[in-house]
Amino acid sequence: MSVGIGMKRPAEAGRPAWVIPLAARIEALSLPLLSLLAGLAIFAVFLALQGRNPVDFYALVLKAGFGTAFSWSNTLARAAPLLFAALCVAIPARLGLVIIGGEGAIVLGGVATGGLAFHVAGLPPVVAMPLLALAAALTGATWIGLSGLLRQWRGVNETIASLLLAYIAIALMNHLVEGPLRDPASLNKPSTAPLEASLRVGEIPGWSVHWGLAVALGGCLIAWVLIERTTIGFAARIAGGNIRAAQVQGLPVGRLVVGFTALGGAFAGLAGYFEVSAVHGSANASLAAGYGYTGILIAFLARQNPLALIPVAILLAGFEASSGLVQRRMDLPDATMLVLQGFVFVALLVGDSFQGRLDLAGRLFPKER
Repeated sequence: MSVGIGMKRPAEAGRPAWVIPLAARIEALSLPLLSLLAGLAIFAVFLALQGRNPVDFYALVLKAGFGTAFSWSNTLARAAPLLFAALCVAIPARLGLVIIGGEGAIVLGGVATGGLAFHVAGLPPVVAMPLLALAAALTGATWIGLSGLLRQWRGVNETIASLLLAYIAIALMNHLVEGPLRDPASLNKPSTAPLEASLRVGEIPGWSVHWGLAVALGGCLIAWVLIERTTIGFAARIAGGNIRAAQVQGLPVGRLVVGFTALGGAFAGLAGYFEVSAVHGSANASLAAGYGYTGILIAFLARQNPLALIPVAILLAGFEASSGLVQRRMDLPDATMLVLQGFVFVALLVGDSFQGRLDLAGRLFPKER
């Protein structure tokens, strides 16, 4: 329908053109925040029903996770693998893919690091360390990229495929660490041979946090630029919004699916590399620490925005860092923080059901009469 002289365009007749995008941004920010607060409130009721004081609980969490310089160091060190794991979920999510098997890429990335360290020990650290990181990244990329291949070539649901592959990866890690790659000196806890001191990743000067955090932050920035400021990211957003429309336009949907899943897996593999080279010193069962599953919650709370992953990951890392103190002071079981994460995740799913239904544009700026 053409617009005649003196007539207002539809956007102008109802409300200013900038209102709807602004309302969408407000909704995208407010729903995850409200879901987080709702989850924390429900967990507070859960604690009260057990005879525990929720105020004391959250006070301990703040003190142990963010109250001192040591607390911040502990929290930031835990945030590094969580950021890598969240990127494994957030990057494929821009294509509408739900990858929940990042835990498998983390453990295999760690095994690749521990298993190859002996073979590169004679090389200069400036060569050997990048080789180990590359091996871990390629291992993670291959493992998660397999979910994309199965989705594209055989129509296998990527969520189920990545989850099942994670179980296989953990079993494979146990087999390798307890068998072919086991260090004979590791009697009580099967592990690969310890990394030489020259291959260990050090701390950021003045921070008491290993360099994995800086790499993870850089990864979030790179992922944001890729998705929001490149033609590849634009094509991925189109495919994520309507895959049929993307195919009609001739976009390489198959390559995007495999490439984005592999890229997410590469970041998860790097988490395994830093866990071995900066934290544990060898590959062992401690690699399966649940970072991959917490990364799912972080990605959903951040609405798959790579930059928003940073504050959310730090918050949840603080919760995990406070777990020990909370157990000792309040006599709570080991799985308390997992229960808290479960309540938050359920609240987030409920909040997602309101996506697009709040009509904030109509509430904030009613149409002209």
